[in-house]
Amino acid sequence: MGVRLRELEEGLEEVFAEHRLELLVIEDLFAHYKHPRTAILMGHARGVVLLAAARRKLDIRSVSATRIKKTLTGNGHASKLQVQKAVMAAFGLPRMPDPPDVADALAAAFYAVSTSRARSLRGSRPPAAASGLER
Repeated sequence: MGVRLRELEEGLEEVFAEHRLELLVIEDLFAHYKHPRTAILMGHARGVVLLAAARRKLDIRSVSATRIKKTLTGNGHASKLQVQKAVMAAFGLPRMPDPPDVADALAAAFYAVSTSRARSLRGSRPPAAASGLER
């Protein structure tokens, strides 16, 4: 586990060094009662991502998957296929992103851009509790 987490951190550092990022949007951790081990493993990886982003002093927004889906599709419980189709349309892609995890990442990017534009138009950031975002 330690080796895989180190590889994850090294990969993130490469991406962060190559791109001038200011913001990281990360999905809230979701745990299904039938798969607690998955949630624990994802928690380890999520911690590495958050630590790497914090070291770079990135703005970090932790957002629920339902909020991301609702921003993109209008439906917080959209299926993977619906998210893929909406991402394809939103980004003008010639085909659906595959695997679906790629569409999920692009949906998070869409969320970040959409909410950042809305904030700049309003001239201020909504309180974290009102918007459902954590800092």
